[in-house]
Amino acid sequence: MSHTHTRENLKIVSLDVKDVRFPTSLHADGSDAMHTDPDYSCAYVTIKIQAGLEGYGLTFTLGRGTEIVVQAVKTLSSMIVGQVVTDIYKEFGTFWRTLTSESQLRWIGPEKGVTHLATAAIINALWDLWGKLVKKPVWQLLADMDPEQLVACIDFRYLSNVITKEEALQMLRKGQVGKEERVNKLLGKGYPCYTTQAGWLGYSNEKINQLAQKYIDLGFDAFKVKVGKNLYEDIKRLEFIRNIIGWERTLMVDANQVWEVQEAIDWMQQLAQFKPLWIEEPTSPDDVLGHAQIARALKPLGIGVATGEMCCNRVLFKQFLQAEALQFCQIDSARIGGVNEILSVYLMAHKLGVKVCPHAGGVGLCEMVQHLQMWDYVALSGTSEGKYVEYIDQQHEHFVYPSIVKNAHYLAPREPGYSTEFKKEALENYVYPNGKEWESMFEKGIFSDPRKNKC
Repeated sequence: MSHTHTRENLKIVSLDVKDVRFPTSLHADGSDAMHTDPDYSCAYVTIKIQAGLEGYGLTFTLGRGTEIVVQAVKTLSSMIVGQVVTDIYKEFGTFWRTLTSESQLRWIGPEKGVTHLATAAIINALWDLWGKLVKKPVWQLLADMDPEQLVACIDFRYLSNVITKEEALQMLRKGQVGKEERVNKLLGKGYPCYTTQAGWLGYSNEKINQLAQKYIDLGFDAFKVKVGKNLYEDIKRLEFIRNIIGWERTLMVDANQVWEVQEAIDWMQQLAQFKPLWIEEPTSPDDVLGHAQIARALKPLGIGVATGEMCCNRVLFKQFLQAEALQFCQIDSARIGGVNEILSVYLMAHKLGVKVCPHAGGVGLCEMVQHLQMWDYVALSGTSEGKYVEYIDQQHEHFVYPSIVKNAHYLAPREPGYSTEFKKEALENYVYPNGKEWESMFEKGIFSDPRKNKC
């Protein structure tokens, strides 16, 4: 970092958090068998240092309850304000453990739940700030780190029976070989993705057809579809979609946690005729052994299990990987405790030979997760073979530096930071409940005004 950044200039002077919501439920955008009326939202954190530079971070939510995550961020903020960012970055893993192990807050969520979502928003803002300080996009910041520096960002507590610091260092040293060539390939072509845009459960056949054709024309060869509400309707929908996309393209299905274990097996035996690559979140996101049972039963049918977007921490990921309960590991950039913890999941998955195919699509998730998967390709696994990133074309217009997809590939971000900054007008319009768009919808009676329900 520049010598002009004195310690005083690098001190965090404020942490602000906002509840930002978009009314996606009005058009069934994001709807699935479990989440029937989501309003895509986020807790949006701004961290400012004395020099005036700001870092932005967020954690994705579905509307109601965002105010609880916002309150958790406020509660954690006293541990952030007053810190010197270079001290944090020097021993980022140690700082991360301090934040997630606060002796009283830990009781309401030891690395899970609302406090961990709040942690992710804060940590993501700190990475955005770090990228801006060194004038690099976060994927490049990570890729340029020497193995020792990157390992210092990770808390390995509870992981040593699967991966040690020394093993992580060895993998990262191997990842240095051919790195420059992979960076050039990434900058030239980008990173492959699939889309769920045509697959929402609340969409009509006409809308599904229109969107599927659109994404075929845009070069996509992998599509994900929501299932799980009605078996007969699922069969008809998958038949309909296969007729549009053909059999040479890849199809995935996603049940969003609605089934019992045996029900998932029975249901997927009926859908196996459509040759899905995976069934995503077939049952409770916490049920490691249930997922393992499903994975064993579906293996002869050539169907893998994908899960992880709602795994609450690295320990749960560890158990899923140990139990061979998933074949596709779906990290989420805002679910576990931000970049630091996600790095440990990538390392475990790489050691155990499991493909990481990140969840994305919610507010800011595409923007963030592209950085993580690009780092993995460039500096850890060295391959993108069969490792798609999800892409959904929603809310990108609200970001200063939105993710850009061309020919079904995410283009590598060039701007410093984590691509997490909202445009000013997005905040003016969609901060809840006082944003202009929300005020207008309350006046028209489209949504009820929560401020009128207070005692």
